[in-house]
Amino acid sequence: MATLKTAPTTASVDDFLAAVPDETRRRDAIAVRDLMRQVTGEPPTMWGDAIVGFGHRHLRYASGRELDWFLVGFSPRKAATTLYLGEEFPEKEQLLARLGRHTAGKGCLYVKRLADVDLDVLTELVRASVAQARAE
Repeated sequence: MATLKTAPTTASVDDFLAAVPDETRRRDAIAVRDLMRQVTGEPPTMWGDAIVGFGHRHLRYASGRELDWFLVGFSPRKAATTLYLGEEFPEKEQLLARLGRHTAGKGCLYVKRLADVDLDVLTELVRASVAQARAE
């Protein structure tokens, strides 16, 4: 079985966020870190060299593949802040419809600027995703 490249590290989350070159993306990343820490009650941890994750869970897919992953996480990428949420959880589609400007993939949410979204709705999305992950 191949080793997953994205695993928890001992790197400093604060140093990683301080090095984000774009000031707006850096401020947004700090706000997302604080939001996810508050919702999860977990400290932020670097996963690989570019993802900040919160908590821990063991995933088991129908294919038999297993891996360790975080409950929720994010990465301040160049084009947008990527939020890693669960693929499916109750009210996901309704919350996304109320969120504001974003794009979404299967388990990812892409936000160019936090100012473009409703932070209360974002908090509910993170809360619902964490609740689903902890229930599995």
